[in-house]
Amino acid sequence: MDAPDPAQERLRFPIGRFAVVSDPTPADRRRWRDAIAATPADLRRVVADLSETQRSTPYRPGGWTVRQVVHHIPDSHMNAYVRFKLALTEDEPTIRPYDEAAWARMPDGDHADLEPSLRLLESLHVRWVQVIDAVAADEWRRTLIHPEVGPVDLDEMLQSYAWHGAHHIAHIAHLRERRKW
Repeated sequence: MDAPDPAQERLRFPIGRFAVVSDPTPADRRRWRDAIAATPADLRRVVADLSETQRSTPYRPGGWTVRQVVHHIPDSHMNAYVRFKLALTEDEPTIRPYDEAAWARMPDGDHADLEPSLRLLESLHVRWVQVIDAVAADEWRRTLIHPEVGPVDLDEMLQSYAWHGAHHIAHIAHLRERRKW
């Protein structure tokens, strides 16, 4: 298999690929929790004052539009929030994956105004941070079963979604930089 093109890799993963920290400290968890708490304001800030044309621009060739990215984040984080709570309240629940690309093509992901998704993300993250703050030290190893990747614990989920928000915000920020918006 050929090595990925570095320029395309930077466009796809502007903050780098996700890498799990296998033995996180309480300080690591606090940093990731704070990143999740900051995601809604960071997203709102990066899309502020974009025109409708700019919102309909893909962040990279073959990638989603800014609008689709904005709507994707609450779609994804709603699923993560529910999965997080399932892992806390059930023994190794098996979660249901969903087709993110198909969701992005739906009318509420492809054409809708950004404001409802921005407000949804703000409210969702307030609730999610309340749950994160209540997780006891021994609960971070609680797992869920993802049919495509296997067991995932709450530590990995926390890291993954702190990265996920920053990853997509960077897509938009880097597009703005490249286009000088």
